[in-house]
Amino acid sequence: MGGAAHALALADLIMAAHLPVRLHLLIASAENCVSGNALRPGDIIKSRSGITVEIDNTDAEGRLVLSDAFTKAGEADPELMIDFATLTGAARVALGPDLPAMFANDDALANGIFEAGKEAGDPNWRLPLWDDYADMLASDVADTANSGGNFAGSVTAALFLKKFVPANTRWVHFDTYAWRPTAKPGRPKGGEALGLRAVFGYLAKNYPAR
Repeated sequence: MGGAAHALALADLIMAAHLPVRLHLLIASAENCVSGNALRPGDIIKSRSGITVEIDNTDAEGRLVLSDAFTKAGEADPELMIDFATLTGAARVALGPDLPAMFANDDALANGIFEAGKEAGDPNWRLPLWDDYADMLASDVADTANSGGNFAGSVTAALFLKKFVPANTRWVHFDTYAWRPTAKPGRPKGGEALGLRAVFGYLAKNYPAR
């Protein structure tokens, strides 16, 4: 819900500012409840891209929905893909509630968003897309597993998503908390935008309204 709210809010800001971009908004949502066809450990599913995924952690379900949304977005050959997701507890453990974890496959993109975050008072922190950890997602029965285990959980989640990003598309992924657990001046307890103003600031600078 937090990631979807961020994506919707960013789209609203882009349209209100009349930024000269061709915007394609996808909300990767699903009913999260037990049913007769719920995923079970050991199941193998086929993604929209054709990549098969072994389910070794049924709590790592959000990335499965996101992966198909990534594939759908990639079919339009985008210049830039941005996603927000309340994806892992590991990102909260690493950076706490105030700093959303940012992953990007392009250094200039990551640096631009980091600087825009400083200007907007919306800090973020880049974590590595460390390819050496890709073997944590290895599966004996499918192209990939959906979870990398206990180590570097936010990194392996981002590496899983990276498999579904088009090769020539710049991409930034925010593993954001989207929640403020305690009130601060001007920031009440509850839902919070973390990374939203940074991304919009970057877009407004690089795609200025005419």
